[in-house]
Amino acid sequence: MNNTKEAQLWLFPVEPSNGESLSHFLGRFRRSNHLSPSALGDLAGIGGVVARWERFHLNPFPTDEQFQALAEVVDVDSSTLREMLPPKGTGMKCDRHNLKLISKCPNCRAKFKMPALWEYGCCHRCRLPFAAIAQYQQSV
Repeated sequence: MNNTKEAQLWLFPVEPSNGESLSHFLGRFRRSNHLSPSALGDLAGIGGVVARWERFHLNPFPTDEQFQALAEVVDVDSSTLREMLPPKGTGMKCDRHNLKLISKCPNCRAKFKMPALWEYGCCHRCRLPFAAIAQYQQSV
């Protein structure tokens, strides 16, 4: 039995949410299974790219082989994982809401953590809900 099959025996399943980014999904999966980015990359046999993907560093863009390897570990179809990526060549924007993303909370000015570390849907310092932040964002 290979490492991926053995790992699946003890990993908790995590389903992607509708419209969720790859970064946020990987963070939720790792937290549920008490894994670091490098541990998840090692299980999938893809090395340290998981940490880069969580920070939206997609250059070079993930390959089909990398997605297939990750899909086997997280038990999600590789095409579903690919759909969670921002379109190639786009900047930091929310395609679903057509808004430019901001990097700091408009209320307390704290820098946002990367999406992989979001747990509660709000600013980690002042607890302003992300839904309330949309009024501070500009349309694309």
